[in-house]
Amino acid sequence: MRKAISAAALLLTVGTTSVFAADLPSTKGAPVYTPAPPVLSWTGVYVGGQIGIQWGQTSWDRFDPTNTALIASELPYSNKGVVGGGHIGYNYQVSQFVFGIEGDVEDTNFNGNGTSNGNTWANTTRADIEASIRARAGIAWNQILFFLTGGGTYAGFHNTAQNPPGNFYAGDSFGRIGWTGGGGVEYAIDPNWSILIEDRFSEYGHHDLDTGTEFIHEGLWDNRVEAGFSYRFGDVLPPTPVVAKY
Repeated sequence: MRKAISAAALLLTVGTTSVFAADLPSTKGAPVYTPAPPVLSWTGVYVGGQIGIQWGQTSWDRFDPTNTALIASELPYSNKGVVGGGHIGYNYQVSQFVFGIEGDVEDTNFNGNGTSNGNTWANTTRADIEASIRARAGIAWNQILFFLTGGGTYAGFHNTAQNPPGNFYAGDSFGRIGWTGGGGVEYAIDPNWSILIEDRFSEYGHHDLDTGTEFIHEGLWDNRVEAGFSYRFGDVLPPTPVVAKY
């Protein structure tokens, strides 16, 4: 009987202790907040470089310098080359929309030539430097940005007239201001580095080369496809922490 009473008392003591322990406050700390991965932002200043191929066309008409009468409208000739350089810009993102401005300076070996008048005349066009300043606007899906771009452009050209072909007759160097526009896609590798591809058309209007015996009236345009990279100095947008209440 004494053993039975002792066992019952022990069970009662253990049960009571468990009940009181359940009512005591927890000694565990609040759960550690683990932040979500940062949300990419395209906002910020960026710099980078680009390289690609360039092609275009020169149309040319020959005029009599004494009475400006048209001598002949010659077949246009093609120009091509490799182009590359650097760029700097700034983006500002509002929701999914990204707006910005970008400038670039590039070196090129863009050139071409054509003959006329029974192969008695030849005209050669060469460009060596180009630059532009453009607005950009696009739509971003986190790491991917689709954009359009457009603005003003400048190129330095060199012309030669040969009569006959291969024999220098006249030439000049000149700069032309025109317009440029196109679009592309950019992919953010991480919050700072991105790669891009862009297709852009440029139109430079017309220029007159005075050979002494006639005027050569030229129309100039080109198109380029370039791949490049950018490094952005902006910050990522940290997510708003959610604090649990206990």
